[in-house]
Amino acid sequence: MTLVTSLPTEAQPGTAVEVAQFSRATIGQSVPDGWKPLTFKKITAQTKYEVVNDGPVTVVKAMSDSSASGLTKEVRIDPKEFPVVRWRWKVESLLKNSDVGRKDGDDYPARLYITFEYDPDKVSFSKKLKYKAGRAIFGDIPIGALNYIWETKTPIGTIVENAFTDFAQMIVVESGPQKIGTWVDEERNIYDDYKRAFGEEPPMINGVAIMSDTDNTKEQAVAYYGDITFSKTAK
Repeated sequence: MTLVTSLPTEAQPGTAVEVAQFSRATIGQSVPDGWKPLTFKKITAQTKYEVVNDGPVTVVKAMSDSSASGLTKEVRIDPKEFPVVRWRWKVESLLKNSDVGRKDGDDYPARLYITFEYDPDKVSFSKKLKYKAGRAIFGDIPIGALNYIWETKTPIGTIVENAFTDFAQMIVVESGPQKIGTWVDEERNIYDDYKRAFGEEPPMINGVAIMSDTDNTKEQAVAYYGDITFSKTAK
């Protein structure tokens, strides 16, 4: 899947930007305040999302059954000023046929999208041409997206082009069954990851999304997502 966002809103100044405050959301909501559904025209079966309590903490639960959809939020964040993203997630199981290198395996129990806006001053000439061609076909699309994923067998740290489009790069942050059923705290430097994945300076961040999808593998997955924060420095 590729993520499409619309016009973002400005980030607030400070030492951190709280993009997802799921811990303060209302129990039973399918879409937390400030977020909206992310759906795909050719996919009719949508993943179900619900704000629930997991122990003492309020989180978003995702239930995917041969389905694909997400929750997205428009933002405007400078990756140079706030390069570090932190989030928490938990999965109940892995997908047997997930494979980051194949279109029919492009499913994950949990993923975090970061998308970037088109800035012609920060994009190579060849990429400008590809972007313009993409817009002619798909409309308003991000110039690039980082997908932080929980994979089945691909080694942690792998960065690979998405099976459907090179505008999206997949970064494996968890892999295998070792941490199934436990909350995992993640931290990534988006600025460094973008330069490593795309070989150029990152433009402004314009969208963040969570998604659990199983439409290609026709499997089932349950995942939980906690708060998401962008910070100026790593812990």
